[in-house]
Amino acid sequence: MAPPRRTAGLALLLFLGACGFFQSCAVEVDVKDASNVTCLYAQWMMKFLIKYETNSSDYKNASLDLTSTVTHNGSICGSDTQAALLAVQFGDGHSWSVNFTKNNETYRAEFITFTYNTNDTAVFPDARRQGPVTIVVKDAMHPIQLNNVFVCHHTTSFEAENVTQIFWNVTMQPFVQNGTIGKKESRCSADTPTAAPTVLPTVANVTTASTTVSPAPTTAPTPAENPVTGNYSLKTGNKTCLLATVGLQLNISQNKPLLINIDPKTTHADGTCGNTSATLKLNDGNRTLIDFTFVVNASASVQKFYLKEVNVTLLNHQNGSVILSADNNNFSKWDASLGNSYMCRKEQTLEITEDLQVHTFNLWVQPFLVKENKFSIAQECSLDDDTILVPIVVGAALAGLIVIIVIAYIIGRRKSYAGYQTL
Repeated sequence: MAPPRRTAGLALLLFLGACGFFQSCAVEVDVKDASNVTCLYAQWMMKFLIKYETNSSDYKNASLDLTSTVTHNGSICGSDTQAALLAVQFGDGHSWSVNFTKNNETYRAEFITFTYNTNDTAVFPDARRQGPVTIVVKDAMHPIQLNNVFVCHHTTSFEAENVTQIFWNVTMQPFVQNGTIGKKESRCSADTPTAAPTVLPTVANVTTASTTVSPAPTTAPTPAENPVTGNYSLKTGNKTCLLATVGLQLNISQNKPLLINIDPKTTHADGTCGNTSATLKLNDGNRTLIDFTFVVNASASVQKFYLKEVNVTLLNHQNGSVILSADNNNFSKWDASLGNSYMCRKEQTLEITEDLQVHTFNLWVQPFLVKENKFSIAQECSLDDDTILVPIVVGAALAGLIVIIVIAYIIGRRKSYAGYQTL
């Protein structure tokens, strides 16, 4: 049997809700074969966080969303001998695709390919590298039973080569049989068994959805205690290249004030190590992404490292949508001599924006030159330096004693004058 021909068009390409900074667009693609019946169906939302180098050798974080101009050139239905391909192009030279293969019982996403174009100056101002950059993620999905619809309401993210791809509200089925989308769902592990099933959209209900305002996400209760301290590390091969021990708390003052403690038990550490730059990426389940970027100050007489940038992405824990994304790339904190570590047991505050702060507790970090999987000698912050209190207390006591002596001397002289009478 000859493989199905590539479609000449797609049935639906619709966007739900507003396309703004905090919320990506939703796209729906219905690919049809030569007989004009559905062979591949997908609806999903996605967002990209990209770290790139500038001409001044600094690093910045860019946020890339789907735009209102999306095409699907290259999408292929697939067959028993040919992989299915879902491909979209958007913005100024950006593209994303997923490749599906199948056997007699299951299908799976073999790899995801994402290409971003740093010539898009609106997204990548002052980018040092010009042109398209391609990232490939392999084994992007576990096998799914044929004729089942893959559904994942919650957030899934893939991190590779300074790019974080974030997906949520995914409904997808390649190799659709007889043009009929399957009625049985295969859920991702993040979705609870009791989660509401996805309603496969039609033209009617998609149009209605575009005018419906989503309810505000339910906020978590304010934590009564300081966060639990977590231990995180990165490796290059079998060698540890970054160590961090810290308790983290987010303070969000946007709308209703909210404190969020980061739970180390559900937090995964990832990132990159380098000679002059290192990034620790913490993913707290399906809720919070925090990136810490450290750099080396090579221009100083004594080489030091310091915290340069912090990026925070807050996700709606109910449906995984992005509700807050902010970064500050102008820090100069947590500095220590290269080869040493930095320690601060007391609470510190990193102000990301006016509405977002990150509080740290029991901090101990070493992003460079880690030896034998252990922290090197720690340079402590001034908040922890209790030795400075000793001279302050002694000085205050001596000053008080001097004041008492002076007052007693003045009173004594006045009493001595009172014993004499004028002749």
